[in-house]
Amino acid sequence: MSVIGIDLGGTNVRAGISSGNILDKVLSRRIHNNGSIDEVLDDIFCLVDDLKNSDTEGIGIGVPSVVDVESGVVFDVQNIPSWKTVPLRSLMEKRYNIPVYINNDANCFATGEKYFGKAKGFNNFVGLIVGTGLGAGVILNGRLYSGTNCGAGEFGMIPYKDSIFESYCCGQFFKNKYEISGEEVSKLASEGDERALAIFNEFGEHLGNAIKTILYAVDPEAIILGGSVSKAFKFYKDSMWKSIESFAYSNSLKRLIIDVSELEQVAILGAAALFYDATKN
Repeated sequence: MSVIGIDLGGTNVRAGISSGNILDKVLSRRIHNNGSIDEVLDDIFCLVDDLKNSDTEGIGIGVPSVVDVESGVVFDVQNIPSWKTVPLRSLMEKRYNIPVYINNDANCFATGEKYFGKAKGFNNFVGLIVGTGLGAGVILNGRLYSGTNCGAGEFGMIPYKDSIFESYCCGQFFKNKYEISGEEVSKLASEGDERALAIFNEFGEHLGNAIKTILYAVDPEAIILGGSVSKAFKFYKDSMWKSIESFAYSNSLKRLIIDVSELEQVAILGAAALFYDATKN
């Protein structure tokens, strides 16, 4: 049995075929992001045509957009203007005659970690993407929980200080408050720059506050961090945990695990894992 995982981005589409824990033949193609619905579909079809074989039982697709998980319709895909309302599942199933599952990219990150990464042993955890934005996927009782409108896990949109958590807990924080990129801060911090280390300490405090909100809402066993800013975890880990210490239920913290994803090709694997999650007994 094999499953095709597809990661649709604003400039490229990447896909691979998963056989158990092994990802074979990863392909990438630049998309016509300013083209029509059909032009972008053709870009996806080209990859799937090259990957699909007689053993392929399903397709999973991760998209940077709002998804009606039940119908498989995607709305307002980021950086693809023509994709306002696209019945992607029905179009894919009509062409390939196998089941297709679609979800947003944050939920795919969570399913990827659940089936292939550091969250294999957890039934309740949150995959938290700390990158350009702050997104999350929630696994409850061993299954992905998307919510009624695919809106579960939008912790970044919760009001915080003068804005929302996303303004303080992702790469936007460095640019908006200190006019410096996260990459620059990380480089300086690795050289021992005191100002950069202080910026990361402040960032960790904000992220810790976001994590406390997640703990109150979901009470997970673990939180697995992904995204570009997670690569600098060592610089804000201590201040993050110090912030979390004020969580009201101290006994819960004794069992809480916070770790960083090390899963390569997590977006493609996570998309493929949508099939495994949906067909799990």
